[in-house]
Amino acid sequence: MEKIQSFCIDHNKLLEGMYVSRIDGDAVTYDLRTVIPNNGTYMENAPIHTFEHLFATYVRNTRFSDSIIYFGPMGCRTGFYFITRDSISKREAIQLVKDCCAFIGEYSGEIPGATKIECGNYLEHDLDGAKKIAQDYSKVIENWTEEKMVYPQ
Repeated sequence: MEKIQSFCIDHNKLLEGMYVSRIDGDAVTYDLRTVIPNNGTYMENAPIHTFEHLFATYVRNTRFSDSIIYFGPMGCRTGFYFITRDSISKREAIQLVKDCCAFIGEYSGEIPGATKIECGNYLEHDLDGAKKIAQDYSKVIENWTEEKMVYPQ
């Protein structure tokens, strides 16, 4: 089998940040790398799960809702994939992620979609952990630009 594109990135050079992973037609996949790969620190499942619920809910309630395709965690627990239509510019995508992290970092209340009816693992959530991911990642992308969205070579 051919190696998929995401396995062709040199993870030894990859740092935290927001990268364009791939473009397929009008779908843009962003790599939201929250921790340095293979560095011994990984996100825990419960905070990832809560972050995912809050992020997906937030972005689908913005003016960009019709351009949001998917948001979810990487299996390696070092980041998330955020897939949008190309009707959202890279600059707008960066700002949307910043706004979303600010929202999650300050969020209090019920986790959206976290009931037994709505979620397949509704008991595994950690709001404080999700807030920490958001706050830490906010610092990483605080001054992020379109020029920085290219994977390191």
